[in-house]
Amino acid sequence: MATYAYCRVSTERQADEGESLGTQQRTVEGYALMQGMQIDQMFVERGVSGSKPLVERAEGAKLLAILKPGDTIITPKLDRMFRSATDALNVCDRLKNDGIALHMIDLGGDVTSNGISKLVFTILSAVAEAERDRIRERIRDVKADQKTRNRYLGGTVPFGWTLDEEGELMINESQQAAIARMVALRQAGQSLRAIANTLKAEGVNVSHAGVKKIVEAEMARTDEEAA
Repeated sequence: MATYAYCRVSTERQADEGESLGTQQRTVEGYALMQGMQIDQMFVERGVSGSKPLVERAEGAKLLAILKPGDTIITPKLDRMFRSATDALNVCDRLKNDGIALHMIDLGGDVTSNGISKLVFTILSAVAEAERDRIRERIRDVKADQKTRNRYLGGTVPFGWTLDEEGELMINESQQAAIARMVALRQAGQSLRAIANTLKAEGVNVSHAGVKKIVEAEMARTDEEAA
């Protein structure tokens, strides 16, 4: 029977600051000492988000691969090991079925055997996932607000626009004129390649695939505004 410890920080900076790995390791070592356990190996996950399933993390996968019945895992906090309720409960059930104890210090001990700890573990896992969903919603709201204000969200600047010094999208008059020309030529029955060739002859370097994307987006926008 072996005893393993698992610690994690989500960014490289946290490895040296904030909720440091050193703090987590000392917490785990102190707990093990009080429980009369000796840690055989410490798995340290650096710069890995808690949203990533345990089995998909480098150290997490190694830990899961070497576990045997009768082994024990110690981790300082629930959110060091899990952020997803589904991942947490799946792993917990697997460990319990395999006869492996999982001690979460912030939950008071072994969550695979103690009924109260398991209840708290289940609740907190769901809360952690709910918080993550709220974060996603806030990000979506910010992006929606930025889009409404023509704020650049990263990636390739769309044809017909340019960026000002503050990172906001500004109309590119010459490219907007080219868009109108593409739409007019398409509505007149010209092929995408023919339109691309015409635009290139006029000094606008765009592929037929680019023409297709631009025309479809512009016509969809026009239809939406007319609805």
